Amino acid sequence: MMRWRLFGSIAALMGAASFANAAGDPLVKVGADQLCVTDGAASAGPGDVLSVATPAMRAVVPASSRQDIEARFAFLGPTDQTAALGSGAVREQFGLKLRAADPCNLVYAMWRFAPTPGVVVQLKRNPGQHNSQTCHNNGYREITPSFAEPVAAPALGRTYRLRAEMEASTLKVSVDGRVVWQGDLGADALPEGGAVGIRSDNAKLSLTLFAPVGAAPSGAPPPHCVRSGDD
Repeated sequence: MMRWRLFGSIAALMGAASFANAAGDPLVKVGADQLCVTDGAASAGPGDVLSVATPAMRAVVPASSRQDIEARFAFLGPTDQTAALGSGAVREQFGLKLRAADPCNLVYAMWRFAPTPGVVVQLKRNPGQHNSQTCHNNGYREITPSFAEPVAAPALGRTYRLRAEMEASTLKVSVDGRVVWQGDLGADALPEGGAVGIRSDNAKLSLTLFAPVGAAPSGAPPPHCVRSGDD
């Protein structure tokens, strides 16, 4: 009963099913049936709030022409089990995917909670490789921002808005409407298009996901959804 009460209170905080971004394009709520979960699990609770409790979770939705995604989430503590990354590092984190052509070629905007809090952007680029069994955790490059602010770890149970917007090779990441990271991914920026999505490691979460119109047609799961994961 307590779990459902918590979901209900978080769902109320998550807000309306759609809203407008800075360009006037509406973002729509992405339901569990519209999410392609490629690793771990993201189960549906009341009000389309997604629950994450697995050590590793990866998911995508098809993107419209805009690379723009927002998650309203609450961090509920570390997962009961812990999984190391492919590098051997252990982190508690949650973040957004952009221009995700496949698990080997995409952009990550990650809010790291522990051991060192902060927002980090990485480009994963492995030309000619298209599945995690081939590229593993190779091809990562951390992007140096032109502007960044320190970001502390989230408070337990509080709802935050994490948003990432990409225009050409420029990426902007904001928390609760305040830009905390901005930079240019340069000549290695991936081609236009690709999926948007979410990723978590060792973090229990309740979240509502929003993406551009056309990213998740009602009741239609993404095509070619394959459980492949990524490191």
